[in-house]
Amino acid sequence: MSKRVLVPSVIGVVALGAVAAGGYAMASTTTQPTVKNGSASYTAPSQQGEGELTYTADVSDDSGVRELRVIAWPASSELDPTKAELRYVDKATCNSTSDETSRCTYTLKVTQQDAADLAGGAWHVSVLATAKDGDTKFVSRAATFNVTR
Repeated sequence: MSKRVLVPSVIGVVALGAVAAGGYAMASTTTQPTVKNGSASYTAPSQQGEGELTYTADVSDDSGVRELRVIAWPASSELDPTKAELRYVDKATCNSTSDETSRCTYTLKVTQQDAADLAGGAWHVSVLATAKDGDTKFVSRAATFNVTR
């Protein structure tokens, strides 16, 4: 084989290998969503109307945000929700603020009867963020709030 054929063939194989390796590196650099600025508040129901629990957070991912699932639970309980369990809880309403970020808000109305059954004291909020590309981020204690009597 002549050198004129061999050298371009070797260069082609090296270039093809570099492109394949670069493509692999790009495919393996996925990022998890981030959950920032999370806050929760509880307003007890009154004679004038229902109360509510609200959780709000900024969720970001390079592919965009698909959903945020939210659950609140009393700190005094034996509960400690897992990532798998959060796949089956309520979703927050997410509104895009950019291609990568959404402001997500979860609101739960609380009647006087509901409030009578709630444990007083500290409560935690757990969240599961899911990006449009399927990546997830579980935050077991995304916020804390107090239920007062």
